[in-house]
Amino acid sequence: QVQLVESGGGLVQAGGSLRLSCAASERTFSSVAMGWFRQAPGKEREFVAAIRWSARRTYYADSVQGRFTISGDNTKNTVYLQMNSLKPEDTAVYYCAARNDAGNWNRPSEYDYWGQGTQVTVSS
Repeated sequence: QVQLVESGGGLVQAGGSLRLSCAASERTFSSVAMGWFRQAPGKEREFVAAIRWSARRTYYADSVQGRFTISGDNTKNTVYLQMNSLKPEDTAVYYCAARNDAGNWNRPSEYDYWGQGTQVTVSS
């Protein structure tokens, strides 16, 4: 079973930056796309960003467009999320995910593998 491991979360002041990383445990793992989701207390898990490897195309939630950048290397099964101009409302547990098929990039139910999450806290 492939495991995704996130790192890079932490506490930052509003306006600051953080970079999240995610790596798959198996080198032979191959996915169509990888993405990031987040979940704040009492809220549903929501889409943040995704990257489709074949076309290197990226997708973003409106709430993070222009502030967050997703990147990665499918040969190394790694994906990153550079988060700039962070706001208190960005506070959540951030999850890395991977999928075997194309589809609706913003639907958590369509992703096949998940990491355990990393906490991001933005203070005002």
